[in-house]
This record gives sequence, C-alpha cells and structure tokens, in this order.
Amino acid sequence: MTSAAPLNGVKVVELGTMYAAPTAGRMLRDFGADVIKVEDPTSGDYARQWIPQKDGLSLGFSRLNAGKRSLGVDLRTQQGRELVHKLIDDADVLVESFRPGRLEDWGLGPDELHETNPGLVIARVSGFGQTGPNRLLPGFGTVAETASGFANVNGWPDSPPTSPPFGFADSIAGLSAAMGVSMALFNRSRTGLGEVVDVALYEPLMFIIGDMFLKYTALGEVQQRIGNSTGAASPRGIYEAADGKFLSIAASNQAIATRLFAAMGRAKTIEDSRYATNAARLEHNDEVQAMVIEWCGSKPRAEILSILEEFEVVSAAVNDAADVVVDPHFRERTLVEITGNEILRNTLMPGPVLHMAGYAGPTYDGVPAVGEQTREVLTTRLGMDAGELDRLADAGIITA
Repeated sequence: MTSAAPLNGVKVVELGTMYAAPTAGRMLRDFGADVIKVEDPTSGDYARQWIPQKDGLSLGFSRLNAGKRSLGVDLRTQQGRELVHKLIDDADVLVESFRPGRLEDWGLGPDELHETNPGLVIARVSGFGQTGPNRLLPGFGTVAETASGFANVNGWPDSPPTSPPFGFADSIAGLSAAMGVSMALFNRSRTGLGEVVDVALYEPLMFIIGDMFLKYTALGEVQQRIGNSTGAASPRGIYEAADGKFLSIAASNQAIATRLFAAMGRAKTIEDSRYATNAARLEHNDEVQAMVIEWCGSKPRAEILSILEEFEVVSAAVNDAADVVVDPHFRERTLVEITGNEILRNTLMPGPVLHMAGYAGPTYDGVPAVGEQTREVLTTRLGMDAGELDRLADAGIITA
C-alpha cells in the first residue's frame, strides 16, 4: 500500500464469515485499510471450504481475503472475547455479520464497544437488518434474492424464478457496507464519534429492482419474468449471430434506436408509426425483436459488432471467463494477480471496483492461513509477550 491510499492508517477488525462482511472488508482493504480477520482458531472461516479449490485452497475465499491478516481467536470463550474487545478498542472500524443480538450476548455490542472506543464505526451485515419483525431470522444471499423480489422477475416467462449462480446479494450488501463505513468515517472526522451502519442483505438488492414496487403501488401491475428485456425500452436484448456466438444490444434511447435501424439497413423503419417511439416499439416489441434477431442471425458476431461500433450502437460480445482474461482492456484496467502464494501463481481476479486519481491501487500479497498473523497482531497491537501467547495457545484460546 502507498501513503496515497485514501484509507491508509485505518484499522479494521472483521468478525465476518462467508461472503458479505468479507466483501466489505476487502473493499476497505483495497483502498488502504489494515484488515484483521478474526477466525475460529481451528476451522477458520467456513468459506475456506468453498469449491472450487486448487491444491486445497479455496479460490473464492482467496478472492475476498487476500492481503488481510488472520487472527485465530475462539470467540466462544470469555478470554477470547476479552482479547477481541481490546483489539477493537484499538480499531477504527468493526465489520461483523452475526445474527442480531449475538454480539450483545457476548458483551461486544455497540453500547459496550462505544464506551471504550467512542469513535468506532460498526458495520453490521445481517439477513434482515437490526430492526423490524424479521430481524432475528437467519438469512443468506439466496434468501435475500428471493425475499426481495429479485428471483421472481429473473428469468423467462416459462421458467421458474431464478437466483444467480454467484453471491449477488452478498456482494452488493458488502459494497454497500463499505460505502456506509466510508460515510461514517467522514462524519467522524467532523463529530469525533463513530456510529452503527446497519445493512440488511436484501435492501441494496431491493433498491436495484425498486422500479417494480413503484409500478405496483402506482399502477397495480405486478412485474413478471420477461427474459432479456427490461419492459422499459425496445429494442434491447441478447442475440445469436450466424456463427453461434452471442452479443448484447441496448438501443435504450431514441437516438440509438434510430442508429440501430440504420445499421441494419432499415433506416426508414424509425419513420413507421409502429416503431417511431419507444412506447410504440414496446407495443410492437415482438416485431422489433424479430427484425434484430433476423439481422444478427445473418452475419458472424465480429462483423455485427464492427457495424454496430461504426454506427455508435451500444453493444458488446457476451463474454465468458476465457474471453475476459485475454481482453486487453480488462487486462490493463481490471484484472489483478494474487501474489505471494505459489498455488495461485498467474491466477487473475477482478481488482478494486473503482479507480481514484493519485492511488495506483493495492497489491494482493498472499492468502493468510487460519490465524497466521495471530502472534504478530497480539504483540504489535496489544503488547502481549511470548509467555502470554503461549499460555493462550496451550488453552486453545488462540491459534498456536
């Protein structure tokens, strides 16, 4: 990390497992924070067991936790909780993802923590949030994706509701938590006080699909699954080219729709009253889609994309992982390597989700083993000596 990192010097304690809270921790670490990840001293974060793995190392865990420092402490013990409380007293931020009430039961709730560290920012990520009738219900990303309404509108009319094959809700919640932490740190610079950032897994996702709730409450219409369309603009979708490859086209405003018809050799189509406006095109969307499908099916994908680029029509190839990792743009701007771990040599993953002038970005220097930095952290942060650490390790309170 360089001194230009915007969160340089910020100390974060992560009491989060699996996906959402570790995503928040990674976002903060990406921009300079020192993130200490507290794990069970024997089993560690359950995400270490995720598939796929390479030589026993979970690739998903590696993506979210590379560059963090792992502290192995048993929070089920009073001594372990006391150690973590002292560590949090020396921190700027706590990120946690326990079910509401667990930290309070352990004496690590916001009231107790703010007594000794009033400037502490506490990000709490849970299934349904810290308030409301459902606050105590367990919730993973799949539950958030279904309860929010997302799964019900995702897919095709003749297919069942569909959740994505990745941690969608968790990732958005983690990003939102990191944004909340940043706002709270900014506010602390003015007030000197920390605060609680309460993130429910479903809420950021519900915000993204929010138009469907306005549609129902304003018009009485329940949005249904419509495949690759949005129901808001036409033409838009994913289309198959003559060579069997797919591409996306988004003619989501009048100017682009006009240029698309011209690109297809149908410049006069925009003058037809059935296709002259977005509302008219949506009313005749099946006919519009048939035109685009026919045109795309007549040429190989590369030729179609070249024509669309010439006419400044918003479009792109439907990439798979193999396409992305050889694309010069993504290689230059987005993809990064995890260094310091032979298992992951030449492995690529997405880097920070945004770029800031004056900050070159982080390095991802290794994936910590469970409790790998326990002695280092407790020595440097809490001033504990070797004898104390040995006694705690012998008792199973910390990683040996």
